[in-house]
Amino acid sequence: VQLQASGGGLVQTGGSLRLSCAASGRTFVNKITGWFREAPLKGREFVAAINWSGGTTAYADSVKGRSTISRDNAKNTVFLQIDSLKPDDTAVYYCAVGSGWDPRDFGSWGQGTQVTVSS
Repeated sequence: VQLQASGGGLVQTGGSLRLSCAASGRTFVNKITGWFREAPLKGREFVAAINWSGGTTAYADSVKGRSTISRDNAKNTVFLQIDSLKPDDTAVYYCAVGSGWDPRDFGSWGQGTQVTVSS
């Protein structure tokens, strides 16, 4: 499966963004799709994940309560809405598919999308 993240940009603190992860090839069938982010000197961090049906989701504490992960399987796309953005959210955001919920289960990393939150 090939993944392409999009929707990043420059926003002010308190703003919102909706990121998209489009799949091609084998798509997301029966896979868990996750969002991760990587900021300079911080390493890759789990952000959120959703199962194939969309009935189960998971969020990192850092975004819980202000983000929503969702999916449209007809369009082979997974979305991540983040509200009340903070400068600490600045990072490159990647999507990936996994066979389980452990971050180590994820692969097929796509190209990321840059999110920059200005203070």
